[in-house]
Amino acid sequence: MLRVEHARNLRARLFSYSSLCLHKESQPAVALNKLHTKWLGRWKKSFNNGSLHPSKPVISGEQKEKPFFCLSMFPYPSGVLHLGHQRVYTISDVISRFKRLQGREVIHPMGWDAFGLPAENAAVERGVNPADWTKQNIAKMKQQMELMLADFDWEREVDTTSPEYYKWTQKIFTLLFEKGLAYRKGAEINWDPVDQTVLANEQVDANGKSWRSGAQVEKRVLEQWFIGITKYADALNEDMKVLDQWPDKVKAMQKHWIGKSEGAEIKFPTEVGLEIAVFTSRPDTLFSVQFLAVALNHPVVLEAQKSDSDLRDFVAKCGDGEIDPDSKAGYKLKA
Repeated sequence: MLRVEHARNLRARLFSYSSLCLHKESQPAVALNKLHTKWLGRWKKSFNNGSLHPSKPVISGEQKEKPFFCLSMFPYPSGVLHLGHQRVYTISDVISRFKRLQGREVIHPMGWDAFGLPAENAAVERGVNPADWTKQNIAKMKQQMELMLADFDWEREVDTTSPEYYKWTQKIFTLLFEKGLAYRKGAEINWDPVDQTVLANEQVDANGKSWRSGAQVEKRVLEQWFIGITKYADALNEDMKVLDQWPDKVKAMQKHWIGKSEGAEIKFPTEVGLEIAVFTSRPDTLFSVQFLAVALNHPVVLEAQKSDSDLRDFVAKCGDGEIDPDSKAGYKLKA
């Protein structure tokens, strides 16, 4: 019976709306922007700190449940929100409002992941100071978020370019360094020749190009800072069991990122005086090893080609594209 009544009411509303649309020329024009500005201003003045929600819990007295922390990814302040932002922050906004109505003490902060080369490059292109450019973008995007009526705790706003924020990043790094968990060593990296920066593997697309600049990524060996997270691989993997609500594919990505693997590192001597260190999870099969495959930019290859003209020619042909990178062509080094 309730469904029938609901359907009747819905049809009545639709008919009323249709009638309104048919006679829209007879309706007075409504300045929506003025209405929005008026009521948003009055709404914000009604609460402390300009927040869109009451500063006091919905349920008076002690909370029946523990506080609820809802954190969506902080955006990079490009200056313009897009539909992706709208989608993510609408979801977190709905969750926060729902939990608040349940009586939870909700923490729903917002901030700006503002450091990075994109801001510097954009500022250089426009001939402005990167700090000024970033502040302008933050102000503009914050205004756009307010127009969304997103229910953020702006009193908890975070800006990663603020000394009040990055002093804690510096402290954490200092502690890691003092404990030997932050160190430098040479390693092969993905180099973006346009942005002049190192890229993570996730920032390189399937065609070997930078996801941001579109440049062909180069492989280089540079000295880099490393954080010894693998020392905590056991604890990190064990804690994955607690995340029972995470999607399996996300947990699989995390396990791959942690990268725990048990085995042995074996060093093979070469004629050029350098060793090739190889990690294997099956050292018991070492007797069946027939060859080692190394990249063209491996230190052993770079050293060997100094006295091997044929090797130099092979490397040059590979670099010029004369040899298909997907082919099985190779060059046999002296053992």
